[in-house]
Amino acid sequence: MKNVNRRPVVILNDLRMSFPGQRGDAAVNVLDGISLSVEQGEFVVLVGPSGCGKSTVLNILGGFQAATSGEVLVGGEPVRGPDPRRIFVFQENAVFPWLNVEANIGFGLQKLGRPERANIVAHYVEMVGLTGFERAYPRELSGGMRQRVELARALAANPETIWMDEPFGALDYLTRLKMRADLVRIWQKERKTIVFVTHDIDEAVQLADRIVVLTPRPARIAAIVAVDLPRPRDMDSAGYLQARDCIFAAMGNLGLARGTNGPERGHGNEGRESGREEHTG
Repeated sequence: MKNVNRRPVVILNDLRMSFPGQRGDAAVNVLDGISLSVEQGEFVVLVGPSGCGKSTVLNILGGFQAATSGEVLVGGEPVRGPDPRRIFVFQENAVFPWLNVEANIGFGLQKLGRPERANIVAHYVEMVGLTGFERAYPRELSGGMRQRVELARALAANPETIWMDEPFGALDYLTRLKMRADLVRIWQKERKTIVFVTHDIDEAVQLADRIVVLTPRPARIAAIVAVDLPRPRDMDSAGYLQARDCIFAAMGNLGLARGTNGPERGHGNEGRESGREEHTG
C-alpha cells in the first residue's frame, strides 16, 4: 500500500526515447510513453525482456542520456546531467584497481577531514561485511566482494538516490543470493531510494517494494506489481509465487512460471501511472 507520508522523489512523465537508424533507416523507438513515480525510500525494480529499454531508463535518470521527449524530475529538479547526489552502480566491475578497499570506499569523500572520512569508511566496510579486507586490492577479492566495495562506495557518498543496473548479473547463483540478502539488509538500515534494473524475476520479487514490468521495445509499462511481503522473503510462499505469476502474466509467459506450455491471463486491478497495480502477499 502507498505510504501517504512519503513524497515522490523520481517522476517520469510520458518519457520517450528514439535512436537514429543506421544508413538512413527509420529511427529506433526504445521508450514509448513511460510514466512513473518513485517515493522517497522506495525500492523499485524494472524488469522486462532483453533489449526492451530498462537500462535506457536508468541512463536517462542518471543524466547519461537525454530523452527524446517527456519530463524527468529527480528531487523536484529536471535531470540535466550526472549529479553526485545520485549514484550509479553498474554491472561491470567499476572499482579502481589501483586503490585498496578503504581507498575505493573513501574515494568520493576527499573534501572531508581525515578522521571523519575514516569513520565513514569503517562504518561501510563493516556494513558490507569486508572487515579485515581494508588493505586488500580488487585483484585479491572475489567478484562478490568487489561488488560489495562498489556498493559501500555508493553508500559512503550519502546519495539521495541510487541507480543499479544489473549489479549482480555477472556473479554466480549462490553469490547473487547472498548479495541480494546483503542489499536488502543494508537498504532496510539506510532507506535510500533505489531504482534497480534486472532481467531476473526472482531477484525482482526478492528485492522490490514495487516491480515495473516493461513490454518489448518500444517499452511501455505492462504492469506495476506491488510486493507487500515481509523481508527476507520466502521463495516458496503463496504471496511470493503469486507475485511471480503476476509478472510472468504481464510478460505473456505465465506458462514458464508454472511449468506449462502456454501463457495464461493474469489477474489484477487498474493501477497507478501507465500500468496495472497488482497487490500480493
